[in-house]
Amino acid sequence: MRHLLLKGLSAGLLALAAPAMASHPALGAVEGTRLELQARGAVQVVPDLLMLRAGVVAQAADAAAAIRENAARMARVQAALRQAGLKDRETRTEAVSLTPQYRYAPNEAPIVTGYQASNSLSIRVRDLTRAGSLIDALVGQGVNQIDGPMFLVEDRTAAEDRARVSALQTLQARAALYARSAGMTVHRIVSISEAGDVAAPMPYLMARSAASASGQAQTEIMPGEQEIAVTVTAVFEMRPANKP
Repeated sequence: MRHLLLKGLSAGLLALAAPAMASHPALGAVEGTRLELQARGAVQVVPDLLMLRAGVVAQAADAAAAIRENAARMARVQAALRQAGLKDRETRTEAVSLTPQYRYAPNEAPIVTGYQASNSLSIRVRDLTRAGSLIDALVGQGVNQIDGPMFLVEDRTAAEDRARVSALQTLQARAALYARSAGMTVHRIVSISEAGDVAAPMPYLMARSAASASGQAQTEIMPGEQEIAVTVTAVFEMRPANKP
């Protein structure tokens, strides 16, 4: 949690007022009525980054053949990614595995019937308009496992700042309402603290097939919107309306 303390005097004024403040309560102390409020500010943004996991699984009678087949398919997949304009830094190997396959029978020891090799990549796609065609191209080059996509906002700073402003405006409006209802005025903000929004919903995916000019189905990806939120807590000092 990040804490901010708002002080009503500038550094220069504080230096001039230091002697007079020697017996004055600390700036964080509340002489009037203390009011603590919390508000959640949220904004809706369109994601600009897609995360996808694509894998190749191959089976063969022996381990070496399974690995060779898997490597050949993955080489075609990586070539397709480069052909689509993705940089090497936008793909990362997530897992490589080789496991024996067994046949089980009652009252008999398991028998190895072959081997399964798998290799999966984590892929970042920034041009979301091409995400569907990229998935189709990967499947065409041998990908037979796909997880995701997950939509993200790569730079959340501007959206989070808008959420902060929204939350603080809500807090100020509520504090003013409480003050008016109690016959008081808001004297100052004593402190502000911020917490990340732990209840923010996960990005969602809408995907459907669309007919291409050739009549073949194509995967269509629709990113929708994602909510970015910040929770802000503020402490206000209220004083009677006739008190300075």
